[in-house]
Amino acid sequence: MDSVRFVVAIVLMVAVVVITNLLVPHRPAQRPLADSARAVPQAAPAGATTPATQPAATAPAAGAPARASSAGAAPGAAAAPAAALPATLVAAPVVLVESPLYRYGVSAAGGAIVSAELLPYRSFTRNGPVQLAPHGMAPLLGYSVRMGERVVDLRTLTFQVEPAAGITLQRGGGPRTLHFVHDDPGLHAEIDYTFQPDQYGATVTGRFGTPGATGTPGATQLQLDLPPTLAVNEANPAEDYRTLDYVVNSERDGISSQPLDKMKEDRIEEGPLNWVAVKNKYFVFAAVKATEAGASPFGGLMARDGRAPHSALLTATLPISREGLWSYRLYIGPQENQRLAALGYDLQDVNPYGWRFLRPVIRPLAHVVIWALQGAHDVLHVGYGWVLILFGVVIRVVLWPLNAKAMRSQLRNMELQPRLKEIQDRLKKDPEKMQKEVMRLYKEEGFNPLGGCLPMLVPMPVLFTLYFVFQGTIEFRGVPFLWLPDLSRADPLYILPILLGATMFLLQWLGLRSTPQPNQQMKMMTYLMPGIWVVLFLNFASGLNLYYVAQNVASLPQQLQLLAERKRWQASRSG
Repeated sequence: MDSVRFVVAIVLMVAVVVITNLLVPHRPAQRPLADSARAVPQAAPAGATTPATQPAATAPAAGAPARASSAGAAPGAAAAPAAALPATLVAAPVVLVESPLYRYGVSAAGGAIVSAELLPYRSFTRNGPVQLAPHGMAPLLGYSVRMGERVVDLRTLTFQVEPAAGITLQRGGGPRTLHFVHDDPGLHAEIDYTFQPDQYGATVTGRFGTPGATGTPGATQLQLDLPPTLAVNEANPAEDYRTLDYVVNSERDGISSQPLDKMKEDRIEEGPLNWVAVKNKYFVFAAVKATEAGASPFGGLMARDGRAPHSALLTATLPISREGLWSYRLYIGPQENQRLAALGYDLQDVNPYGWRFLRPVIRPLAHVVIWALQGAHDVLHVGYGWVLILFGVVIRVVLWPLNAKAMRSQLRNMELQPRLKEIQDRLKKDPEKMQKEVMRLYKEEGFNPLGGCLPMLVPMPVLFTLYFVFQGTIEFRGVPFLWLPDLSRADPLYILPILLGATMFLLQWLGLRSTPQPNQQMKMMTYLMPGIWVVLFLNFASGLNLYYVAQNVASLPQQLQLLAERKRWQASRSG
């Protein structure tokens, strides 16, 4: 029994670390994206403030090579080599749209989005704000239109832009629209991006027609070429690589994701889809179904191996009405829970937690935890470091009754060990009678042998949830606290992991003192487990370490209380 309980205790203490790492397998970091990449084929699916001057990364000459197919090319035709990319995409001017939140670059070649800087967030791989457009790859967004059997790549066409000088949105101001139009005898195309100063992304609408072409099939399907990957902006590139996925929300099958590194064969995500997205650890590019009544969902998504590391060729389809109209919403920004939730269709779940079978439990808990952290930050007007300390204390207070029950049950079990051993020695040749005697003893003493384990299992979903939340919440990214430069990264001085081990040792040492006859397993665990936790938590987010240290410190009064109870009980027995 002692050996079993020792193993159970070990598993419970390390489960929050070891099991959660198994639930979210870390994909090994691979080599960084090359500065140049092969052009990718077009696929036809089945179904803080920085200067306002245009940065080099958004200049037309630095625009990424686009996926190329000549106008009228058949779906799925191979891309042209890099040297044969459409001259329009390389030479067309890039119009900037800037607000207090973002600076987007939109090319006059088909309205392709070639740059997306998120001004409130600092990049740790380049000077300046986060840039989502990967250098040397296709644009973040490009369009093609199916007209009968033809597929016309709009990036081969030059559009007129209004206003040609771009848009600057002021805080508190109203929406502004960037209007693109192309008109020739074979195709009339219009694309409108409507931007809000306080919202990432845009509302996108358009119209296609074939003027003067009686009997020629009109436009029937819009094809959106999504970003093949997102640029790395974290100091440790592996943080972005292992979370780089495309995600879809199917009206039939719900939310599913696929790591870009595992794209070894073509995949088709059948529609209708409420949204399609590409995301990394903290940021997301998403195309979302429009809100107006009768709006069309996306017809499907074709995913192919991108041939460059950490990339895939992703093309979504959107039906075009008989009148040639289409619309959807675009989000290019941080994974802020409230902003994503405001777009609807559960976009806040674009970053799934753990394996699918755990999500029904962990997902709602994660939303509650994030809501509580953000609410405490906004109401108390304190930094997130203090919020995490407060949260650790509150969680310990909430779990106080369960932990007290578990500790008292363990102490009670130790008290019964001599009588249990006497029964086992006396009836070791009659297992059936021995079992009956043990159960009779438990009944007489009112002791539940599982009482020390079950109360510890109840909080496990909460512990898993906290692990996921603290490891990937953007609100902690780049936030300093005391000596910590960034709550989302490891403690550079290793002070918190050492404090974690020290407080854990103190708690277990107090527990050992409250035990009348501690066995060797308990003594070994007192010295072994703190060291294991120090090693495991060395490279974890310092915010996660801070939370656990706060919890351990908040647990000390409870341990002291139980120690005092034990001393009083021993005094009453001896009297």
